[in-house]
Amino acid sequence: MLVKTSAIGLFAILGAAVSAVALAQTATDAASTDMPVREEIIVTGNTPLPGSNVDKDKLPGTSQLLSANDFAKNHGISILDTLSQRIPGLQLSDSQGNAGVQDLHYRGFAASPLQGTPQGIAVYQDGVRLNEAFGDTVNWDLIPAVAIDRFALSSNNPAFGLNAIGGAVSLSMKNGFTFQGLEGEIQGGSFGRVNGSIQYGVKSGKFSLYIAAEAFKDNGWRQLSSSDIERIYADAGFSGDISEFHLIASAARSSLGVVGPAPLDLINANDKAVYTSPQATKNEIGMLALNGTVNLTDSLAIQTNVYGRHLEQKHIDGNGSNFESCSTGSSFGGTLCLEDNAFGTPVGGEPTAFRNQFAILDRSGRTIPFVADTPYGTIDKTSTNTTTLGAALQATYDAPVFGHTNNFVFGGSIDHSDIVFSSSSTLGYIFPDLSVGLNGALPGSGAVIHTLGNLGYAPVALAATTDYYGIYAANTFDVTDRLSATVGIRVNIIGIDSRDTTGADAELNANHSYTHANPQAGLTYKLGGGVTAYGGFSQSNRAPTALELDCADPVKPCLLENSLVSDPPLKQVVADNYEIGLRGSNTVMFGTSAMGRLDWNIAFYRTDSNDDIIALASVVQGRGYYTNVPATRRQGLEIGGNYVLGSLTAFANYSFVDATYRFNGVLASPNSPAADGAGNITVHSGNRLPAIPRHQVKVGADYAVTPDWTIGGDVEYFGSQYLVGDGSNQNARLTPYVVANVRSSYQLTDDIQIFGHIDNLLDRRYASYGTYFETAGVGQPITSNLSDPRSLTLGRPRSFAGGIKVKF
Repeated sequence: MLVKTSAIGLFAILGAAVSAVALAQTATDAASTDMPVREEIIVTGNTPLPGSNVDKDKLPGTSQLLSANDFAKNHGISILDTLSQRIPGLQLSDSQGNAGVQDLHYRGFAASPLQGTPQGIAVYQDGVRLNEAFGDTVNWDLIPAVAIDRFALSSNNPAFGLNAIGGAVSLSMKNGFTFQGLEGEIQGGSFGRVNGSIQYGVKSGKFSLYIAAEAFKDNGWRQLSSSDIERIYADAGFSGDISEFHLIASAARSSLGVVGPAPLDLINANDKAVYTSPQATKNEIGMLALNGTVNLTDSLAIQTNVYGRHLEQKHIDGNGSNFESCSTGSSFGGTLCLEDNAFGTPVGGEPTAFRNQFAILDRSGRTIPFVADTPYGTIDKTSTNTTTLGAALQATYDAPVFGHTNNFVFGGSIDHSDIVFSSSSTLGYIFPDLSVGLNGALPGSGAVIHTLGNLGYAPVALAATTDYYGIYAANTFDVTDRLSATVGIRVNIIGIDSRDTTGADAELNANHSYTHANPQAGLTYKLGGGVTAYGGFSQSNRAPTALELDCADPVKPCLLENSLVSDPPLKQVVADNYEIGLRGSNTVMFGTSAMGRLDWNIAFYRTDSNDDIIALASVVQGRGYYTNVPATRRQGLEIGGNYVLGSLTAFANYSFVDATYRFNGVLASPNSPAADGAGNITVHSGNRLPAIPRHQVKVGADYAVTPDWTIGGDVEYFGSQYLVGDGSNQNARLTPYVVANVRSSYQLTDDIQIFGHIDNLLDRRYASYGTYFETAGVGQPITSNLSDPRSLTLGRPRSFAGGIKVKF
């Protein structure tokens, strides 16, 4: 933990920055006469829409950039592999047991495809918001990696709207003006991996066309963890004298075995094992968008986009159960019930009456006979259909003001989504291989079930609408040729309506609205010698999603992947962001000789989140709920450098992330070994947030041995982290781990390249995600040997892949 109190921490960070600035100023003043400075100006977007470009050196925050070449030479399963290797402070967590759909964490905030993960990063593709409306999830598997032209990860900028608490990702895609030619690639490798891509770009006068397609198939290294992904992307462009427009269409589908974590005792016996199945997700998405820019004058331009997106997602999950025989003293004696203490102490001191509410009923409301010594399970299904229509408009004006360089942007956006959600739980039987299926000899098997009182088990049919409005303005003004000042503000207005379409769950009918104005202010100062100091403050907010609002009652938990049962109000999250740092771009000198170029950065940051939303586990297996907690804090340090010397390119990054709770209280964690009799743990201010390693180190290099032959590799180190559910920090942590990867390519001709790579070269056995499970949850004697409550997702073992790339 960096600090113990807010005041001490702030002064410590400021003091460190002031010292660093003073040292840097002394060094750069002394060296400014003989250290060549890189004169290239790198611009990056400071709003979601393309077109508002500001000199990166004038941004009062961090901006991490990657090019299409960075992704191309990695040949990864998804863009996440490259991001994990190259971006300081970015970590992947494999909560679903499938390398194609991992959770992305940056500075302790998540952008995850998993419903149930509170999201804290906004993601855009050419100005189109990719956070899904229902749970703000991000489906990384559906992003066309080969079509990415540029990746930017920005911190400390509220202009990116909702969820930009931890940062914002902006993907700029290729088009026929930026890519010409025909290029194809195919590769194969371990665990049945086969994938390929093709891209074609052409321009003719004022018109352009770009088309890309990708396909990926993998059997998975674990049981039932296969992946099947197809993506296509197309862009038709027009560029006139004062305008440019692009009509974009994309579609993708995926079928994923998301087997999740498995009990430690189980994977010690067989590291490929899966704990209850089936567990699978199917996604289909389509998008149509129109982007445009019109330059009204040399200084004034208008940018706009309109888009429509449709997502269909289906999930099936086999789970254990908490079923037992109803008490013989109740009116449901001898039939199927939830276990007696499923929700702790009965209300009103009437255990018999309260217990009667736990009876398991079929769709017709009939009880189900209980059969002793039966490993009951459930087959849980969810379906989400979301249609989103959106538009944005902004104006940029970059004429000088009072003779000083100035960049002003003003804009607004609207995103409207219609959501149809359904879920159900079917009574099943857990077979010896831990698969959950139907057993014709078991009474009630195959019945869609619910509990009397809808406590965790109930069919759900929900219709919801969300409306997100945003108005923003930002201005960067050069006070002097060294000092630039940025001020900005964004107002977010959110409306969420949900309706039960069955007529049976009136609790789901609700209207919620949230509004917040998020300011931004910061300074950058060019110290000389290619070094810039910066500091900034901003606010950002995250409104609860329709999913979180309708799943916030601990007494009526939801299926995660989620069924909805009730909707106590949740507060929006408001975060204060502070960041200061140094960055530079210099030619490295050895005597009078140039020895390459070094781009580097150092950043100190802090984000204090008020009323943070977290997900908690329920005592009912596979269920959980969301709640506000008073405060959390993520703060830390990032150091990064990229070095180029002739045929050598290298990078090195270090990140320290101190993510903590900032309150004293009680949280539900029924499966934690530290839980009390009511299934709760006690959290103290300063306890670390689970699933976030404090230390990260990433180093790598590529070297052209000859003009045709290149070799490279990288090493990643991640420190220990607490398991999800161990917010009190009382239990053993996940072990730190190191992963090394190597790669090589050879240019057979100007147009033909062969390549290969080995991931996890040293074949390390490690876990990037861990949580707890109920050791008695699946039933005896099937799991009688599972006594350790830890459940982990192991990383992919050593794997090989190779392929060929051809340009036509």
